[in-house]
Amino acid sequence: MSKFGVSQPVRRKEDARFLTGAGRYLADIKAEGAAVGLFLRSPVAHAEIALIDVSAARAAPGVIGVWTGADLDKAIKNELAFGVVQNKDGSNGTAGRRPCLASGRVRHVGEAVAFVAAETLAEARDALELIEVEYDDLPVVADTDRALLPGAAEIHPESPGNIAFDWAKGDDAAVQKAFASAAHKVKLTIVDNKVVAHSMETRGCMASWDGTDLRVAYGGQGPWGVRAELSGILGLDPKNVHVSHPDVGGGFGTKSFIHPEYPAVAFAAKETGRTIRWVAERSEGALSDVMGRDHYTTCEASFDKELKLTALRFDCVAGMGAYCSTYAQYIPSELALKVLTGAYDIQTVYFACKGVFSNTTPIDAYRGAGRPEQIYALERLMDHAAREIGVDAAELRRRNFIRQFPYVTASGETYDVGDFDRVMTHALKAADVAGFPARRAAAEAEGKALGLGTCYYVESILGDQTEGAHIEFAEDGGVNLYVGTKSTGQGHETVFAQFLHSRAGIPFEKITMIEGDTDRIAKGGGTGGSRSVTMQGSAINAIADQMIEAFRPLAEDELEAAAADIVFEDGAFRIAGTDKSVDVMALAEKARREGKTELLSHKGSNTVPGRSYPNGCHIAEVEVDPETGLMKVVRYTVTDDFGILMNPMLAEGQVHGGVAQGIGQAITERVAYDEDGQPLFTSFMDYAMPRADDMPMIAFAHEGTPSTANAIGMKGCGEAGTVGALAAVTNAGLDALKSLGVTHVDMPMTPDRVWGWLEAAKGAKAA
Repeated sequence: MSKFGVSQPVRRKEDARFLTGAGRYLADIKAEGAAVGLFLRSPVAHAEIALIDVSAARAAPGVIGVWTGADLDKAIKNELAFGVVQNKDGSNGTAGRRPCLASGRVRHVGEAVAFVAAETLAEARDALELIEVEYDDLPVVADTDRALLPGAAEIHPESPGNIAFDWAKGDDAAVQKAFASAAHKVKLTIVDNKVVAHSMETRGCMASWDGTDLRVAYGGQGPWGVRAELSGILGLDPKNVHVSHPDVGGGFGTKSFIHPEYPAVAFAAKETGRTIRWVAERSEGALSDVMGRDHYTTCEASFDKELKLTALRFDCVAGMGAYCSTYAQYIPSELALKVLTGAYDIQTVYFACKGVFSNTTPIDAYRGAGRPEQIYALERLMDHAAREIGVDAAELRRRNFIRQFPYVTASGETYDVGDFDRVMTHALKAADVAGFPARRAAAEAEGKALGLGTCYYVESILGDQTEGAHIEFAEDGGVNLYVGTKSTGQGHETVFAQFLHSRAGIPFEKITMIEGDTDRIAKGGGTGGSRSVTMQGSAINAIADQMIEAFRPLAEDELEAAAADIVFEDGAFRIAGTDKSVDVMALAEKARREGKTELLSHKGSNTVPGRSYPNGCHIAEVEVDPETGLMKVVRYTVTDDFGILMNPMLAEGQVHGGVAQGIGQAITERVAYDEDGQPLFTSFMDYAMPRADDMPMIAFAHEGTPSTANAIGMKGCGEAGTVGALAAVTNAGLDALKSLGVTHVDMPMTPDRVWGWLEAAKGAKAA
């Protein structure tokens, strides 16, 4: 059992089908007679729809239907739910309307204004060309930082000044008092650039209607919330709406949401009685997907004479895009302050977040003030403070680390356990920070600039703290494991089979995971916020324990022994002190023979009492060519504390992927618009995703302290790579450039921007 047990680097069982082309993604589903759907999207960023004529498209060959916002207005609730945030004065923020198909006005390039369904893709494309739309242009706000300027065009009439919400939390008076008496005060303003998720598989959905039931399949991170929203939009009883996920090629939070296309496709299927499938093209996804970041943050810190933190203040303007999402309400209150204080012993914090509308991406709200953004701001601030005060950055962090656990943060969260000093000490040694001066001198001898950057992050596992599991013994001798999470590439099939194998002794190869289907799984928390393995693993173990106890009387009968003489160990019931045993699989066969079918199915839920807090230290070295502005990450070291690792190989893979994502945002990726709100990033020719030659080798180590907040001691690792990489790489970039006169950098540190900063520094020096 040890080969597939706890903390074993088991290879992913799902890879065989993925790598041989046997995956079943949305576009792979063969639906008999399925029609093809396409959306007509707005070419302008802000306008009233003066005319939309679809008559020619409806008469075109092969077309089975064409729908506009006006059609949906008459038939269904043509809008998605809108998150409401309570403002700092106690009033509610904006609760506006986001239509599934634009009705009256468009608010970003790429907003869907019509939907066509036809027999073939070519016929659908031809029909789109026949739709006539006239737009009356409105003034455009193409950047978040301009949306608050006096006289800026208002995106939503019900949102004066383009403010979606103006929220704050913390003790402002105490913070002001601490700053007034501080020995050292530092202030830094930074930009957290907007990025596109660009998962390998683009979004899409397929819907069918049989006269009673609606079936919708889409690539997502949990179907239950989308089923509820579809039911409300279409006016259907939830029991008649069935939502499922096939294989999903990447999520990153983007696919947690219901997007406007899904109700539109479902409505069209219901109207026509046909199965209709829509799959986004890459450039289409760039225009219509949920995006992330887009923050303008001023952060301040005060220190006493011993360089201990006495107060933190953050003022963040967060781009919402053209609309808010259903999750907007959680952005400040649920995410921002959970880990705002990071690894540091600090209780005086004030955080303000102002959500702002602009004619850019559809939604930015799901990361309006989340963990990666705030850790980035905090760790940029800590490095800035070290430079301003004149102390080593690692030493400043070390002086302020939390050392006594459990620890209650400024937001009321309880960090259960950790050893931040030990983790950072390991990282500094593994990164050979002591040898950095010699490496810097060698780089300078070759005309290059070398910089070192550090980030110490604390994450939190978020989302629903309750998860369910269902273990079912199938007639073919296998075991079906139903879970409430959804894999989007993380290796859940492997890890969850490891849990069940380790706990109950069920053969690893006999276990089949079933997920993402409202027909087969009544409820689930979905995947997001690094919750999946910890929450689902805890549920699997809890239900496995119930199953073992349910089988105990049958084991007594089979072994002909009293309950007091039987133990369950190494995956089997055993008479203590003997080699006489029987495993669960054999007992399941016995139960089937004897008609005890209640023993063939075990289900229930488990609640994890508290959140856990993965943490770690990232150390990056970047090299800059002053002649070209080219910046490359040449060394990267990570030491993480994820508690107990179920599968170290998969955890390290998660970190590698997250670091790549972070390096991409820090150096290459940028969402940009022209003054008319036209996107300049809709292909990989324009949007620089990180490539293999942008990546260094990543040295990973684990220094775990088991969490006390759950029975399995896990802390989660899904977002840890990105959370740490943003600040580590950017701090390293500034460290490299400061010797050349550059005093401030922002992401992305692209060659043209770096070269521009260097030229400006030369000009300032000459002046």
